[in-house]
Amino acid sequence: MPDISHHEMIESNRSLLSAWLADPNYTYDDFRSIFVDWLKQFPIPEGTIFSDVDASGVSCIWAINDDTDNTRVVIHFHSGGYLMGTAASYQSFGGLLARATGARVLLVDYRLAPENAPPAALEDALIVYKWLLAQGYSASNIALCGDSAGGGLALILAQQARLSGLPLPGCTVAISPVADFTASSESRSTNAGIDPLVTAEMLEMMASAYCGDRDRKDPTLSPLFGDWRGLPPLLVLAGEIEVFRDEGKLCVDAAVRAGVDATFRMGANMVHIYPVYADRLPEAREALEEIGSFVRTHTGGASA
Repeated sequence: MPDISHHEMIESNRSLLSAWLADPNYTYDDFRSIFVDWLKQFPIPEGTIFSDVDASGVSCIWAINDDTDNTRVVIHFHSGGYLMGTAASYQSFGGLLARATGARVLLVDYRLAPENAPPAALEDALIVYKWLLAQGYSASNIALCGDSAGGGLALILAQQARLSGLPLPGCTVAISPVADFTASSESRSTNAGIDPLVTAEMLEMMASAYCGDRDRKDPTLSPLFGDWRGLPPLLVLAGEIEVFRDEGKLCVDAAVRAGVDATFRMGANMVHIYPVYADRLPEAREALEEIGSFVRTHTGGASA
């Protein structure tokens, strides 16, 4: 489709926020329907084949292209604050990710809160990772990836895989990760008035629904406070004007201090999870190309 302007990207985000705030009596199911409807603006790439798969009881969707290297896998965890989103609603980005990385992409339908309290999402993530290993995939040929809450989940999975003694994946990519439920990073306040997608009140509602009365510094909720030692290469991307920007940077800083090969990339004037606009925004395409190159490099893939 034709490229859009920076202003149009901002307005797209504002339209989602406006829809969420339209009725104070909305239920979680209402929020979920609005989010899935918003994601329908992103077309499914031509040439991508999707198939459902049961990964030891966790529903997932494979995204595969004609030139896919079937020995390599990207596990992708969708956004939605741990409360919303589905694997099916992320087929557009899954197809783009498969094309950029040259790998099979596994979109995961992890369990959502508040119906499923933590650590349900992490348990599902671990099940899927172990299932791939049992299918014969080499851990070094697997990349963990996610955006927003899914980005946080990818980081948590990498940490927990090491703590559990599992073979480590080749790399991790976190796009605008939700990594600190204490909301203590500077951009949570400095960008609160300019981020077009969220409000502080909405973020606290979502955090309360997910965390409940749990310690918000628990690394299985907030990976920023986790153990970064011995983890595989890490790429974190975030938009300049989003509230989650600095916690992504703080994760990279913590990883580097622990000796991890970690990179933070900030998209100038970009919004939360901006790479999902890769079909229509040049800056998002550049970000997706960097993700593709990073994953290929660290999972043994050929250059695009």
